[in-house]
Amino acid sequence: MTPTTFASDAPIADICHHLRTFGYAIVEDVADSDTLDRLESEAMPHIAASAAGRDEYDGRHTRRTGQLIARCPAARELVMHPTVVRTVRAFLDHVTAVQLHLTQIISIEPGETAQKLHRDQMAFDFFPFPADYHVQCNTMWALSDFTVDNGATRIAPGTSAMSDDDAAEVDTIAAVMRRGSVLFYDGKVLHGGGANVSDGVRRGVNITYAVGWVRQEENQYLACPPETARNLDDDLLRMMGYQEGAFALGYVGDQQDPLAVLRGERRSKQTVGEVEQKSSDHRQFVTELGSESSTS
Repeated sequence: MTPTTFASDAPIADICHHLRTFGYAIVEDVADSDTLDRLESEAMPHIAASAAGRDEYDGRHTRRTGQLIARCPAARELVMHPTVVRTVRAFLDHVTAVQLHLTQIISIEPGETAQKLHRDQMAFDFFPFPADYHVQCNTMWALSDFTVDNGATRIAPGTSAMSDDDAAEVDTIAAVMRRGSVLFYDGKVLHGGGANVSDGVRRGVNITYAVGWVRQEENQYLACPPETARNLDDDLLRMMGYQEGAFALGYVGDQQDPLAVLRGERRSKQTVGEVEQKSSDHRQFVTELGSESSTS
């Protein structure tokens, strides 16, 4: 079975539908060579300094290099790529805010064995999220060609809502894709890095996003120190977490907006009325609040 791929100009709705149905979608040729070349050049000293994994899950022949916002300016372009941001927001449209969850270059070197299949949402202390509630949306950019032999990510399509026992019976497919393509996959689908039986390194840029009310896997406030963050644009900073993750989550001090505080400004966080359009629950709360006020 071969993976389903989409052209870079495919409708976001089509990409998102396949992602919801099968737990993954591959969009081809999204990043240009210049961006990837710059990212690789910026990242290589950090990749060389990264230690290999300490156990079979992380991979004893796999290097994981994070802190990409601060270390690699080119990575910021991937984080905020319009195709990715629009797809992620469409997929996670049930929440008030979406945030960056982690940035990491995964280098699978020759001799690496296949990673244990897993669901990424296990990071949330194995909390049993409902089958129809997605807490994250992940991307894996091909910094090198992904092939069957060099460790292309393995995906078990359609397993997002399955029990672990049923999912274990589903055959995996290899996310084979050209350099510059991007694999979307949800936090529930069973997947894992493939074995590298080639003589080359498979490099992928793992950039993942989560709903705004959970803790990020990579601590963006320390990974990108304030003196660096202050030089970034507002949209990227909000994605990194300098925003309210939901009503009354993430403000600073006397209910100040976190982005304003970073900028040395004062601006109050949003009121519940200002976020009521985000969901029916917010609207109902605001409506009830108004009714109570009128009768008091």
